[in-house]
Amino acid sequence: MDLLLILNLIIALGIFNVWIIRFNQKTEFRGGTAKSLKEEFVAYGLPLWFMYIIGFIKISLSTLLIIGIWVPKVNLYSALAMTILMIGAIIMHLKIQDPIKKSVPACCVLILLIGVILNSI
Repeated sequence: MDLLLILNLIIALGIFNVWIIRFNQKTEFRGGTAKSLKEEFVAYGLPLWFMYIIGFIKISLSTLLIIGIWVPKVNLYSALAMTILMIGAIIMHLKIQDPIKKSVPACCVLILLIGVILNSI
């Protein structure tokens, strides 16, 4: 199986999992003491409307990564944009002084995105 295919699927399905399936569920990786994505954005000091914009962008970029399996030109730009969002997620965890463990998912996705970028140039 193609490495780029695997990376795209892992990233996209992971983002879908967080933003659709586990949107209102508590996980050990939520920022602060948040039990949902809404509470997490509140913990970061961000407005609720911003959560919806970030969610729309992340789901859209994940969809583009799936499309990128068949249209490779989409991968580079989708991965670059998603990289910015993952760096933002890591910064938010640092901002509220979360333990490093809570940043692990964002760091892992960032590493996978770097793999997509390197395989797309």
